[in-house]
Amino acid sequence: MNSLAKQILEHGLQLPEGTPLAAKELLHLGKRAAIDQVLCRLVARGTLLRAGRGVYVLPVESRFGSRAPSTLKMVEGLANQRGETIVPHGAAAANALGLTTQVPMRAVYLTSGRSRLLKLGAQMVELRHAPIWQLILPGRVAGDVVRALAWLGPEKAGEAILKLGAKLPASELQEVASARARLPTWIATEVSALVAHG
Repeated sequence: MNSLAKQILEHGLQLPEGTPLAAKELLHLGKRAAIDQVLCRLVARGTLLRAGRGVYVLPVESRFGSRAPSTLKMVEGLANQRGETIVPHGAAAANALGLTTQVPMRAVYLTSGRSRLLKLGAQMVELRHAPIWQLILPGRVAGDVVRALAWLGPEKAGEAILKLGAKLPASELQEVASARARLPTWIATEVSALVAHG
């Protein structure tokens, strides 16, 4: 293995699990053309996984062999690296909040960046560009409520918000209510009615 490949792997091993390696992040190690070539060779060897165009990740070594990193960790790493907001899709949020028993077949996330597919081992991860209001309050239950309601749609939102009103602490509902100005009218109306009765 040449020294540039070793340096790239050493750099990757210092990063948290799932943090993507991008050629631009490695320019301190050498010229872009050489880095691109080495990344391709490492993928061909199975030392690196190519998750998507320009996105590489180190597989995780365990006593059972190597596996792809966790989807969540890779998505978080990608969000930090690219400066994007990436959040779970409304179907996953609705499932986590107990509003549906439907489990999404594929990992789907909403992003402020462009829509694209990533491959982590055998799993496909879809990143879908979404309007900014669906990306509010990332990493917060209140944000999951907004995304779940957006996925359920206006017909089911009223019933869902009543369930959430009985389930969630008033502080979470208040946080959703505080974002009403950024939400579509139909969600803002439902949230306002709940807060008024609460």
